[in-house]
Amino acid sequence: MRTNDFTPLYRSTIGFDRLFDMLDQATRVEPISPNWPPYNVEKLGEDRYRITMAVAGFTTDEIEITQHENSLTVSGEKRPEPEGVQVLHRGIAGRAFRQAFSLADHVRVTDARLENGLLTVDLVREVPEELKPRRVPIATGGASGSRVAQIEHEPKAA
Repeated sequence: MRTNDFTPLYRSTIGFDRLFDMLDQATRVEPISPNWPPYNVEKLGEDRYRITMAVAGFTTDEIEITQHENSLTVSGEKRPEPEGVQVLHRGIAGRAFRQAFSLADHVRVTDARLENGLLTVDLVREVPEELKPRRVPIATGGASGSRVAQIEHEPKAA
């Protein structure tokens, strides 16, 4: 079994602890578990994403979507069959599930829909204006005659 030791990188970087923790978790060998339910992750635009999960047989009150900081969790648990119902063949899976997604900074859920057995979760990345890249002007001249222009935000690339 091959493992990666990121300890030397912790010493030479500042503020990247979370990144290395994510790398460490991704490289760990976990017990084999089914990837249930199946899902797609789509990029719809520069800062727009969509997760589509196949959750046939589940209703909106049996599915819970929770976003906490940079983690999105989708879980589902079927309600018990009503008394007196006898199922002769069960081909539609109704097992409970819990799927967790790691989100980048400033990504939030904007919409969630359940239609035709597909759960669709729309996400958008909204970086606050103060965190966007900005151009920093360089002052010229001596201390008494220096003039500093106002800091400008970088124009968005088309």
